[in-house]
Amino acid sequence: MGRLKYDAVIVGGGFFGCAIAHYLKPRMAAVLVVEQEGQLFGHASYVNQARIHHGYHYPRSLYTAHRSRVNFDSFVRDFPKCVVRDFTKLYAIARHRSKVTARQFERFCGIIGAPWKPARAEHVRLFNPSLIEAVYEVVEYAFDSVILRQLVQGMLAEAGVEVRLNARVERLQAEGAQSRLFLRGGDEVEARYVFNCSYAGLKHIPGLSSHCRTPLKQEITEMALIEPPPEIRHLGITVMCGPFFSTIPFPPRSLHSLSHVRYTPHCWWIDSGMNSGDPYEIMSSYSKKTKAYHMLKDAQRYLPALEGAKVVDSLFEIKTLLVRNEIDDGRPILMERGDSANPVYSIMGGKIDDIYDVIQRLRQEGL
Repeated sequence: MGRLKYDAVIVGGGFFGCAIAHYLKPRMAAVLVVEQEGQLFGHASYVNQARIHHGYHYPRSLYTAHRSRVNFDSFVRDFPKCVVRDFTKLYAIARHRSKVTARQFERFCGIIGAPWKPARAEHVRLFNPSLIEAVYEVVEYAFDSVILRQLVQGMLAEAGVEVRLNARVERLQAEGAQSRLFLRGGDEVEARYVFNCSYAGLKHIPGLSSHCRTPLKQEITEMALIEPPPEIRHLGITVMCGPFFSTIPFPPRSLHSLSHVRYTPHCWWIDSGMNSGDPYEIMSSYSKKTKAYHMLKDAQRYLPALEGAKVVDSLFEIKTLLVRNEIDDGRPILMERGDSANPVYSIMGGKIDDIYDVIQRLRQEGL
């Protein structure tokens, strides 16, 4: 197609890349999303817990908890058709090895303004009382990523955002205040602004990788999909805060996801950029030997009702984390602008609702 010119090119067609493109389009005439896969939302935007966080999950990071609490309402308002509400969400506090007590959890919810109430007796009876201190009913939903993708595709089309699938950016070259991007197959595009939203690929595209200096950790993770027993079919359950687990509805498959702090991460490494290998290529060659039965066996100790669950499948994906938040489990956004004259931004969020913090930062940048 020769070389085409755009005001902004977004590298990565996950939820963040698409949402940023939709935000920019009224402000810029020509906006392009470049996605290396054959469809949008091909990686982390699909393979995740499908949880719309409301803050409860982050008692060790008040900032993350507060932002989740605030952004929850915005996401539910903006994408109601993909929000799944037809289940009761329970948070349970473990008696041993938990980093938060029941009393501390209650105080924490009060600080961030997150609603809770004691769980109903029939729900409390599902748990092992010798291992669980308290159980709370909270307000938290799931989202259907397939419906969300359809909604976002419609939004992009209506706004006039161009999307190129099966288009991999091989490298970026600065040309004064412009960026020239070379795509697989020989095509080239030119842009005033470039937004690298490639998640695990932030440090692995020549010319783009140098603009992301923040240390990143990569994990190969497994999310098990289970057929839940009738007792918990309409429940979402998280046991926290320590080496425990979550099982919540996974709407795209009409199953429950099962993740475990100990068994979900299979391996990890500090991303040293081009020298450490492409994370997606590393994952594609990984053996993917399941630990789902270990997850289920350990979870059954706390939630005996899971003895009736059946493992159906496992989804493996790369999870990218900021190294600096390993201690407090926080999930702030990464938004880093390179020093060059051609504006190149590296952007990443740890939760789907983080997009509202990204948009706020873009406004602060004058975009």
